[in-house]
Amino acid sequence: MAVTIKDVAKVANVAPSTVSRVIANSPRISEKTKRKVREAMKELGYHPNFIARSLANQSTKVLGVVMPGAVDKTFQNPFFPEVLRGISTAAHHKQYAIQLSTGVTDDEILDGVIQMVQGKRVDGIILLYSKVEDKVLKYLVKNKFPFVVVGKPFTHEEEITHVDNDNYRAAKEATEHLIKLGHQSIAFVGGSVNLVVTIDRLLGYEKAIRNVGIPFKDEYIVHEEFLKEGGQEAIRELLSLDEPPTALVVADDLMALGILNTLHEMGISVPGQISIVSFNNLLLSEVSRPPLTSVDINIYQLGFQATKTLIDIVSDSDEPIKRITIPHKMIVRQTCQQFNKEMVES
Repeated sequence: MAVTIKDVAKVANVAPSTVSRVIANSPRISEKTKRKVREAMKELGYHPNFIARSLANQSTKVLGVVMPGAVDKTFQNPFFPEVLRGISTAAHHKQYAIQLSTGVTDDEILDGVIQMVQGKRVDGIILLYSKVEDKVLKYLVKNKFPFVVVGKPFTHEEEITHVDNDNYRAAKEATEHLIKLGHQSIAFVGGSVNLVVTIDRLLGYEKAIRNVGIPFKDEYIVHEEFLKEGGQEAIRELLSLDEPPTALVVADDLMALGILNTLHEMGISVPGQISIVSFNNLLLSEVSRPPLTSVDINIYQLGFQATKTLIDIVSDSDEPIKRITIPHKMIVRQTCQQFNKEMVES
């Protein structure tokens, strides 16, 4: 016979309503009582029926996570498993489950979000990207549905809760690192110009270049996908220029890995002939050959704080709009060195 709340209440010697409040993790119940009730639940093998509870209190205890594109392609970049690790940890703390979007095209992703919202399948949504023109974000704003953006919204950022790094400053610092090493021919390899993170990092790079009076060259700006293949395409394009760059600011470690592989195949030495600074400080940046100098953006914290903040919004509709900035730090490894004209010419 199924164990009920009344059975748990009897063993714990509390009222059934107290058991219900413990299941809902109510702050009104003391930690001592919570422990006693949870021990009784464990002893009896009682598992709350979340579906029945969700019908009663209009809560699903599920958060929707919206990826920027097809899951198979997205997961090629280790950024996403790491940000999901942060999301999962924060969700688990508050007994929330996660539902991932599975759309490939923008329209399919929007349809998936509409189904989540209209079908009352989730309590809130985390957007794992920020695009220049995004139908999903507009839909969520219009429907006043709880959501948090990982990234900076393109417009109305003061009206949308978001968790991000200061990508402008991070890219400026990465570029300044190369300038201090004597480089003047510095290229920027970014992702899609439709992504706000790319725009912010490009603006930071441009500011650092202009601050020291280095001419800004359009041909030194290349945009590809945040994938290994994107990096391979970018470096071939840059090396075919009449004046190839001596240093690169690359907006993603996976792209940088593609660049390192291609340069190795071409017999071009890193950092001997070309220096590289990248972003994300993924595990692969430590094990690449040579190990990558990369900006650590605390990916895990981006996911963790976004989820924690979303659960606060879901729990209290009066929760104020927040802009949470996660700190970054440049990890210097072995892909940069002092500019040496003779080495480049050799």
